[in-house]
Amino acid sequence: MHSAVKENYKISGFLVFFLIHSTQTGIGMLSFQRQIIEGAGQDSWIAVIIAGLCLHIVLWMMVKILNNPSKDIIDIHRFCFGRLFGNAVSLLLIGYFFIIALTVLLAYINILRVWIFPSLKTWELSLALLIILYYLITGGFRVLTGFCFFSVLLSTGLMFSLYFPLQYGQLSYFFPIFNHSFSDLLKSSQSSSVVFLGFESLLLYFPFIKSPQTNIKWAHFALLFSTIKYLALLIVTLLYFSQGHLSRTLWPTLEMMKIIEVPFLERFEYLFIFIWLMIIIPTVCIPLWCCTRITKRLFALKPQLFLVVVLAFLFIAVQPFNDQTKIYALSRFTSQIGFYFVIAYIPLLFVLYFAIKKMKGKRLAQ
Repeated sequence: MHSAVKENYKISGFLVFFLIHSTQTGIGMLSFQRQIIEGAGQDSWIAVIIAGLCLHIVLWMMVKILNNPSKDIIDIHRFCFGRLFGNAVSLLLIGYFFIIALTVLLAYINILRVWIFPSLKTWELSLALLIILYYLITGGFRVLTGFCFFSVLLSTGLMFSLYFPLQYGQLSYFFPIFNHSFSDLLKSSQSSSVVFLGFESLLLYFPFIKSPQTNIKWAHFALLFSTIKYLALLIVTLLYFSQGHLSRTLWPTLEMMKIIEVPFLERFEYLFIFIWLMIIIPTVCIPLWCCTRITKRLFALKPQLFLVVVLAFLFIAVQPFNDQTKIYALSRFTSQIGFYFVIAYIPLLFVLYFAIKKMKGKRLAQ
């Protein structure tokens, strides 16, 4: 296949765990609690479990169409829609991954401006961050994978800080349990599935995995670990905030970090925000790498050259979003696109791929 990757560019199978988990543990962990309770309230932890289980099914579908032999979504599109129309559909993915990167970058810049640097301009913060992104992405896919490894270690370590707000939790906030309808749970499940977005980039880096047939289990472990993390964070949040307070809190995770006191640091949440930069970088770098990978596969463009173009567009696109309302609207839009891409388009592509494969098999047998 044209998506064949040289052996020296491939990564060990267990590193898929860090790739997938790091792209799911991003800016959403700071604010998803306020959105998810809109449907099921204190029962929204059930919705996280439902969303996690559904995404395991979607991941299984992705692996089934990408495996035997190893290929990427560009090959799948060409197989299902023909070369010309398939390439056109693949081009749309550049916009999808670009919007994801833009949303994460804007959300983090907004946090920096509100919490730490209110006097700095958006263009100043975005320029500094884009220089870091360029340096990392030009290092190649293996460098990004290594960064994802350290990102997962950092995010997992910070989970222990939940011990402090848990001490002030009120068990009464968690009751009554099972007090919402199935439709309410589905609404919250839709909201929670958004925070798991990022694993769909597997559709493009699948050929970079060594022996994917035997190592794809690490992808399911990553999804499970992400579900456990979000579940733990949500439960602590539900115990710490009342429903009314939580619905009016923009960044519940940061609000909980404010109560942590250490002898050598007055504002722990400042340190938390700066460390979180290391955690959100993979959620921006991997989508941007996907954009360069698509253009390389479709037009044989040099990734570094197209990366400069993408980063320039990203810098321009960031500037108009100068208030919380616009950023929130973009986040909602991105969430809707991501939800339908993962929950609707991938299953549809799965059915279409195997239907066409079966028809072609019958023709060859005749």
